[in-house]
Amino acid sequence: MKTCELFVSPRNAFSIVLSVLVIAIFGVSLTGCGSGTKTVANEATSVTVLLTSTANNQLSQLNINFTNITLTSQSGNTISLLPTPQTAEFIHLNGTAEPLLTVSLPQDVYTSASATIQNGGFNCVSLDQDGGVQTSAFGGNGPVTTTITLASPITVTGSAMGLLLDLQVGQSVTTSSCSLTGAVYSFTPTFNLTAVSLASTPTNFENGKETGLQGQILAVDSATSSFTVAAADGPTWSVQSNGNTVYQNAATFSALTAGTAVDMDLIIQGDGLLLATRVQVVDANPVNLTTWSGPLLFVATSEPVLLTVGAEQEGPLQSGGGNYVSFGSATFQISDQFANLQSLPFTASFNASSMVAGQNIYIGTGSLTIGAAPVYIPAATITLMPQTINGTVTAVNAVGNFTEYTVALAAYDLFPDLAVQAGQTTVLTSPGIVEVYVDSSTQLLNTAPLAVGSLLRFNGLVFNDTGTLRMDCGQVDDGTAE
Repeated sequence: MKTCELFVSPRNAFSIVLSVLVIAIFGVSLTGCGSGTKTVANEATSVTVLLTSTANNQLSQLNINFTNITLTSQSGNTISLLPTPQTAEFIHLNGTAEPLLTVSLPQDVYTSASATIQNGGFNCVSLDQDGGVQTSAFGGNGPVTTTITLASPITVTGSAMGLLLDLQVGQSVTTSSCSLTGAVYSFTPTFNLTAVSLASTPTNFENGKETGLQGQILAVDSATSSFTVAAADGPTWSVQSNGNTVYQNAATFSALTAGTAVDMDLIIQGDGLLLATRVQVVDANPVNLTTWSGPLLFVATSEPVLLTVGAEQEGPLQSGGGNYVSFGSATFQISDQFANLQSLPFTASFNASSMVAGQNIYIGTGSLTIGAAPVYIPAATITLMPQTINGTVTAVNAVGNFTEYTVALAAYDLFPDLAVQAGQTTVLTSPGIVEVYVDSSTQLLNTAPLAVGSLLRFNGLVFNDTGTLRMDCGQVDDGTAE
């Protein structure tokens, strides 16, 4: 169990300045009839800035710290979107999205935008020449200027809308190796920015539905049935609840306390308010709570110890790139984001004997120290979370109420890459293959056909079913080049 660790965080000293990001943005009608969109002088629109990314599975982490984002109108007026610097981790947003902030913008036609970025870097995981895990983090060689020009300007109008900032990871990062030794790499953050509408009954992130948002509660306001959540290495969200909010692992709103770790689904309301539709308490003990969210890298045979990367970290115990964790006394659980687990054509389980390298997990611990072997960080909770895979469909079959898609992964994907490690508790039969199950509840956002030969991204919970990887899929998007 060997690891080479150099963790990149927005808090580190290296600096990247990304300035003058000139964007001519697609025009989007938000009132329903294209050419009928109008702006009103001296009127303002509530605009929620959403973050997402388009990526394959080569990287495990990519952090960016924005010091400013500005929009410039056709009349030359420049508007700043960020009152304070904001940090984001983009790999966990591959095919999904989370709100960064909501601002009030003057109604106008905006033709360009600029972003200033201070600090950034990316992390990838691979095996070294001896077969041990190495986690390598790369910083940008700044200052870096990147310009993306799109076809048309964007119209800010109506009472509310969204702006979707999409990091194109394949265009932003190149590296000849996941090893720091001798690697030739570049880091030039490249974004697309588009306008999105906020529907009254949203079905996906493109119209205001946000799923699987993770963080720790900062404060609870019983008088307004609201609470504030801090995302790990990311934004802070003010969340409203109501009588329709579903609570999981907590009986009611009154069970929420400051420090509690939660997994949430939200709807962006017309005024930018974030309304919780689902709140799962993943760790109810707030005492010295530290959480890590990221890929599982290794599960030892000799003792109940695992290795994970904390792509997102929150709490008093901040650590390096790889964390050795003891799971002998941990509570194992599954994200309750999906309601169809009992109807799957296989047994969807996650525990000490079935977890496998490559799965996305969320760990909670109350420890305040990182000990050296054989004293490891004791995990209190380990939760299986959704993740995105990028692969090519090789077969399609009907299985009950589901369609089963056999998906072949790239060789650098963590499942096949890490499966050959010695000393693991579980061995996958075909680590480069995931059987993906799609039903009527799956959001199909792909434009490429969902058929044999298509390169697609699938987001969902990945289970190890006695050596076979199977995903309960919640969303399908177009794939990105491998």
